[in-house]
Amino acid sequence: MKFKEQRPLYRLMELASILRDKCPWDKEQTSKSLKPYLIEEAYEAYDAIESDDTEHMKEELGDLLYQVYAHSEITGEQKRFTIDDVAEGIIKKLIRRHPHVFGDEEVNDKHEVIKNWEIIKKKEKSHRESILDGVPKHLPALLKAYRIQQKVSRVGFDWDNGEDILRKLDEEITEFKEVMKNTDREKIKEEAGDILFTIVNILRFIEINPEEALSSAVQKFIHRFKYIERESAKENKNLNDMSLSDIDDLWEKAKESLS
Repeated sequence: MKFKEQRPLYRLMELASILRDKCPWDKEQTSKSLKPYLIEEAYEAYDAIESDDTEHMKEELGDLLYQVYAHSEITGEQKRFTIDDVAEGIIKKLIRRHPHVFGDEEVNDKHEVIKNWEIIKKKEKSHRESILDGVPKHLPALLKAYRIQQKVSRVGFDWDNGEDILRKLDEEITEFKEVMKNTDREKIKEEAGDILFTIVNILRFIEINPEEALSSAVQKFIHRFKYIERESAKENKNLNDMSLSDIDDLWEKAKESLS
C-alpha cells in the first residue's frame, strides 16, 4: 500500500488510523482494553534490552511505540488529544526539567540533576499532597519499593551509610526468626515484607536495581535447574524418583559447571 507520508513516524501514525478504520479488531479497542498489551509490550522490550540483541530490541521497541500511537489514535477520535500533543507535552517537560542543558543552571554531577528534577517536578505537581503520590499504584511490589525509597531519599530521608542499613537487616531477620516460632501468618508476612523492603533499600543505597538483581538470580537458578534436568535425563533418571541428596549433588555440579 502507498502511504501519504514517507517519514516512518508519520507513516506509523497513518497506519494506526487505517487500522482503526478498517480492522474489525482494532475498531473495538479502547484505551482500557489495550492496557494489558501496553504492559506486555513494555516487558518484552525490557527482555530484548536484556538480551542485547539489536534486531530483537528494534522489533520490541517498535511494538511498544505502536502502543503509544494506538492509544493516541483512540483519544484523537474522542477529541481529547493526539500523538502530536503527546510529543509536544514530553518535549516541553524535558526542556523544563533540564535547566542545566536548556537554561543557565549549572550542576556538578548526576545527583544534582536528580535533585533538581524532583524539585521542579514538585512545583509542577503542587496539587499532590505527597511526593509519593506520583508512584504508580500498579507497579510490581519490588519496583514500587525501589521507587518509593528513591523518592524519599531525594528529600534527605536516607541512611547515612551502608553499615546502618546492614544492622537494620540483621534486626529485621531477628524479628522474623521470632515470629516464625508461632503460627501468626499475618505477623510472619509482615516481618518477611520488612526484610524484603530493607534488602531493596540496601541495593538502592549502593545503586543496584533490585529488579535486575533478582532477575539475574532467577535466571541463574533456571540455568542450573535445567542442567540438573539434562544430566538426570542422560542417566535415564526421573527427578521425581531421585533423592534430595542426589539432586543436591547435581546442583553442586551445576554451580561448578555454569559458574
